Amino acid sequence: MVVILVFFVVHWYLSLFCQSFFLHRYAAHKMFTMSKFWERFFFMLTYLSQGSSFLSPRGYAILHRMHHAYSDTEKDPHSPHYSTNVFSMMWKTKTIYSNYVQRRVEPEKQFNRNFPEWPALERFGDTWVSRIGWIAAYTTVYAVFASSWWLWLLLPAHFLMGPIHGAIVNWSGHKYGYRNFDSTDKSRNTFVWDLFLFGELFQNNHHHRPNRPNFAMRWFEIDPTYPVMKVLDMFHVIRLRHES
Repeated sequence: MVVILVFFVVHWYLSLFCQSFFLHRYAAHKMFTMSKFWERFFFMLTYLSQGSSFLSPRGYAILHRMHHAYSDTEKDPHSPHYSTNVFSMMWKTKTIYSNYVQRRVEPEKQFNRNFPEWPALERFGDTWVSRIGWIAAYTTVYAVFASSWWLWLLLPAHFLMGPIHGAIVNWSGHKYGYRNFDSTDKSRNTFVWDLFLFGELFQNNHHHRPNRPNFAMRWFEIDPTYPVMKVLDMFHVIRLRHES
């Protein structure tokens, strides 16, 4: 049992960190710079941690920039206020994302630039060979170490780890919680200590200052991703661009 629970927690937080740090704060917002070596390192780490639910940095960046530009309007790719439930919201998001990743649709020029690309890895990560291979790997871990039937209930979360994180953030962060700032959208801060989603549920703070690397703004708020970024900056792995 312990092995499975540790495996789940490590997978949850490593995948979450890569989504928050690399896909969100780097690919979409360019809150910091890094060398090509480190960009490829975190690109590969994102693929390895997200596995069967790997999200293309290009596709993620395009959708997230659309989300900021059209937040909680009909053109927002994942607003909970234009979907009947969280599943229909994420299916809409998946459809728009797939169209951009597979280049069936071209995004607006303002969203289609300045993001990390690794075409070979992105193409492979989007194949069924890759996705099914990861699903088989997760299932093997459970077959070997799951000692109770209820542990198997955690397995589907491994398959869709990236979209699950996105669903929680986009649904909860625009419906539940408090607001520090008035804005035209419906963004909210769901928690005061966002240890569960590594700061991503400070949506009201983030929409107020979208290029600020620290999503926490009041003295009692904690964004766990930001101290990691400060340490990486201190060791020159990244260079933070915005400190205000």
